Amino acid sequence: MSRVCELTGKGPMTGNTVSHANNKSRRRFLPNLNEVTLISDVLGQSFKFRVTAAALRSVDHRGGLDAYLAKARDEELSPAALKIKKDIAKAQASA
Repeated sequence: MSRVCELTGKGPMTGNTVSHANNKSRRRFLPNLNEVTLISDVLGQSFKFRVTAAALRSVDHRGGLDAYLAKARDEELSPAALKIKKDIAKAQASA
């Protein structure tokens, strides 16, 4: 299981741990991933995602999973999230 957010595409970053003596050693900054269940209003289904805390706040700010996926770029989304986005667009077009 990779440490990548399924909605924003954020992954680990690298940097330095700097000691008091100014010694530098490499380290990884991991994203704050959480396993969440988000509900699609259009499809009437719930979906499990592994998302960062920042992405979860963005979903709430935009008004839910449907609104977030409508504005999200396809390159950032995981294949599962991209499929859900297309299903939502298809359901909205038929309604």
